[in-house]
Amino acid sequence: MFFFLSKTVDSLATPLVWALALGAAGLWGVRRKVARRTLVAPASGLAILYLFSTEPVANALLRGLESSARATARWTAPYDAVIVLGGLVDQKPAVPDYTDAADRLLAGFDLLRTGRARYALLAAGRAAEDIPLPESVVLERQLESWGITPDRMVVDDRSRNTHENAIEVARIVRRKGWTRLLLVTSAFHLKRAAGCFRRAGLDFDTWPVDFRSYDPTRFRGSWVPRADSLAESSMALREYLGRAVYSWQGYSVSWP
Repeated sequence: MFFFLSKTVDSLATPLVWALALGAAGLWGVRRKVARRTLVAPASGLAILYLFSTEPVANALLRGLESSARATARWTAPYDAVIVLGGLVDQKPAVPDYTDAADRLLAGFDLLRTGRARYALLAAGRAAEDIPLPESVVLERQLESWGITPDRMVVDDRSRNTHENAIEVARIVRRKGWTRLLLVTSAFHLKRAAGCFRRAGLDFDTWPVDFRSYDPTRFRGSWVPRADSLAESSMALREYLGRAVYSWQGYSVSWP
């Protein structure tokens, strides 16, 4: 039930949906001859759509998420496993495509290639029933094509979200007897992910990747609305909502 509700609420936490809802309220006002709603609702919708489509607003939201992302990796000895979280493969096209979060896999590969991690624990199942393969299987095949042998990879193909990632990873880690763990995920996602893994009772270091925000004192950004800025704002707002819901449900503890 939580998985279904999280995906439903997640789709509503976007400026585009808010703007459309306000536009619909304006149309309702026209039909009901409510002059104030006829003007205010669609104007508010346009203002929301414009603001969240600009670089400065999207960047401010992202910087708020990434501000807590800290690398705590210690290279004194190889890690037993690098935990690579999913959310970086789009399987809707005929050929699966990687999203902007592909740095998660690249970081995991580099750690395996250089011997700084002995194994990779790939945590990602199917986020929807119509997805042909668990994402972790796609990632496993990609790493194998890059020269990583199958015996160095462990797959969690059951978990569908960050909460389930932590539960399944904890189960695998305890079965394997691993103690030195390194969690790799996007900087904006690290706080919620680390909170979930702490709640699952794991001790680990962190390696954030895929930083997306910029320093506004060095680059001001454009106030011209862009579709990619709207997408970044929507992603950031969903992550803020995810943090709040996970904390409320007790799935995540405070981190750092």
